[in-house]
Amino acid sequence: MTTIESSPDAVGAARGESAIGSFPVALAAWLTSTDHKRIGRMFLGGSFVGLAATAALGLVLGIERVDGGDVLIDSGAIPQLFQLYRFGLVSATLIPLGIGLSIAVVPLQLGARSLAFPRLALAGFYGWLAGLVLLVVGLANNGGIGGGDADMVDLFLAGHVLMAIGLIAAAVSIATSVLTTRAPGMSMRRVPLFSWSALITAIGVLLSLPVLVGALVFLFVDHRNARVVFGGNVGIGDWIGWAFTQPATYVFALPAVGVAAELLPVTFGRRQVMRGVVYTGLALVGVAALSAVTQQNVHSLPWSGSGLDTDELGTKFDDFVPFALFNLLPVLGVLIVMAIGALTAKGARPSITSPFLFSFLGVGMILVGMLGGVLYPIDDLGLQGTVFEEGVLVYVVYGTVLSVMGGVVYWAPKLWGRAFPDKPVMGLAGLGLIATVLASLPYYAAGFADQPAASPTYEYGGPAELWNALVLLGHALMLLTVLAFAGLGAKALRRDDRTGDDPWDAQTVEWTTTSPAPFDNYAEVPVISSAEPALDRKASEQPS
Repeated sequence: MTTIESSPDAVGAARGESAIGSFPVALAAWLTSTDHKRIGRMFLGGSFVGLAATAALGLVLGIERVDGGDVLIDSGAIPQLFQLYRFGLVSATLIPLGIGLSIAVVPLQLGARSLAFPRLALAGFYGWLAGLVLLVVGLANNGGIGGGDADMVDLFLAGHVLMAIGLIAAAVSIATSVLTTRAPGMSMRRVPLFSWSALITAIGVLLSLPVLVGALVFLFVDHRNARVVFGGNVGIGDWIGWAFTQPATYVFALPAVGVAAELLPVTFGRRQVMRGVVYTGLALVGVAALSAVTQQNVHSLPWSGSGLDTDELGTKFDDFVPFALFNLLPVLGVLIVMAIGALTAKGARPSITSPFLFSFLGVGMILVGMLGGVLYPIDDLGLQGTVFEEGVLVYVVYGTVLSVMGGVVYWAPKLWGRAFPDKPVMGLAGLGLIATVLASLPYYAAGFADQPAASPTYEYGGPAELWNALVLLGHALMLLTVLAFAGLGAKALRRDDRTGDDPWDAQTVEWTTTSPAPFDNYAEVPVISSAEPALDRKASEQPS
């Protein structure tokens, strides 16, 4: 166990950057910074822009679905727009949001002065951003799955590779930081709960995305040559679709669960009980990464049968084992985290804050999505190929967005030295909840009514237009939530008054340094004697 030290020259240079009034120099300092707090904020900023664009695209596709297509866009562009919508939810929002918050916060929580391999993390950001731009360009010019322009299909595949490599690089930095840069005395059993979730997420990314990169390389080579092994441009979705649906997405949502686990003991003013069990619960959610390693989505689970002979029972058992491993264990993990949180809170009076409200509602939405993910593979329900899966995905992604917003509000004093206004943010949490439910739940109902996925046309009984109009409204409200959140953040940054070093009466070590945290995080490397060093410090400072 070591602590990465920043050299005095690097620290001095970084502090001197802010004194230079030239905008180009200041911008260059930002774009080339090795300060993990800046790199994390770059990821977060890019993710929120991607979220806003994706929500706007969901709004456009909702209009097409309500009116049956060919309203705002040509029908020939519909497949590419549905692909862009899905990749926007996962690659432009879900994965980088968790990675960005982890890069910004984890070194502070570890008592470290820096992120491990900060230049690798910075390169990862630019790789992810450049790959995302190439992906959008490829899809916009008739590339992507089933695209008619061969060069743009190749560009789409290359962009995916670059984007995945960037996220892998960032995950290497996070995992290495948790494993090697902890402050003296911080054993793995004392690692804060959010940092533990960040470690599990990083390991999940390192297990799953290299498999995606390998598949993309094979697809690229095949598409450039014979196009007979992997199905050419039409077969691309069959080989990479597992990375952009459930249960692979659960591991990318894990930082959101970590935020809630971090805030529960703070909200109720208690030390975390059964800490090892919470670690286990978070790790169980990470088991979903194995579905990516095996490239299994378990989207087919035969349940009924004509008999109960030995062969049929054996087949059902063989199908059920991966289903339980990839779908049920992650649900159990979230339930364990929440149950231990309830035990921690037993008998205490909560101090409900906007970060807790955001994270609690967000994890609730993720759990609803995961429960939907349990139903989707069951053949007898007939949900495969319907919009039900889209509802599950939106629940998971938008729930993660809400919880990460709570994390941003919670750690804002350490990142900016200023706090978000609490009451307006609480109202925004409620608006985000309504947006998530409206953008997801109607498609649970429409899925049972057999509305087809990724298509603006449908025909079934019931209030079809109502379901699609509600989803349209949900995406519009999520777009409004993101813009309002950005506005509140900008307003907070313009305020002259700075917040205190520990405005939440928190427990972990990052709340013992100044707000905002300096470039190297701590004037002196802290020595950790428990899992709640900030709580111990306040107890020792009280007069006996």
